[in-house]
Amino acid sequence: MDTDQLIRTLAADNAQRAQPVGIIMALALMAATPVSTAMLLIGLGVRPDIWLAVRNPFFDLKFVVTSALAIPALIISLHLSRPEASLQGWSWLLIAPVVILVGGIAAEMMLPQRSPMLTRMVGHNSMLCVSAIPVLSLPLLTAALFGLRHGAPSRPAAAGAIAGLVSAGIAATLYAAHCTDDSPLFVATWYTLAASIVAGLGAVIGPKVLRY
Repeated sequence: MDTDQLIRTLAADNAQRAQPVGIIMALALMAATPVSTAMLLIGLGVRPDIWLAVRNPFFDLKFVVTSALAIPALIISLHLSRPEASLQGWSWLLIAPVVILVGGIAAEMMLPQRSPMLTRMVGHNSMLCVSAIPVLSLPLLTAALFGLRHGAPSRPAAAGAIAGLVSAGIAATLYAAHCTDDSPLFVATWYTLAASIVAGLGAVIGPKVLRY
């Protein structure tokens, strides 16, 4: 084999190498997000008073909380895509949304309240929240698992669960634009339950699709 042929062979081999998992997952999630957005807009729509709601810091806080779940979960899922990776030393990243919610609940408690705590926690659309977020998560969970399949997770159940949190975080961000319940107590209860459902689904599917 002469030098020119060797160079062409190496170049072809390099071109055929798999893209990094992060790029594949990012592209997959970017493709799935418009699908979930369309599902939201067609099925539920955006709350009619959204332009007034954005002036409410507790409405804005919902997006901060959901983003604080999705971003760390994405970082952890990329870590788990590597062989022999574990949650040890990484799970603390998931504390971020908890800390933000605790701060939001504390701030709400200091305000004069027109409704009891239980009423604010139950809200008006708790069952819709628990069902809508998992449904909106389905295209995103598919995309996240597709991205992880291009890695080599040695703990597929854990990787699937974290992929579920990624998709639930993005779906909850979308759903927050429809949700008329802005109390941090509501978010802490029902958004958390919905995210747990999606994480559980990911943990069940993970071992079936992420084995290598």
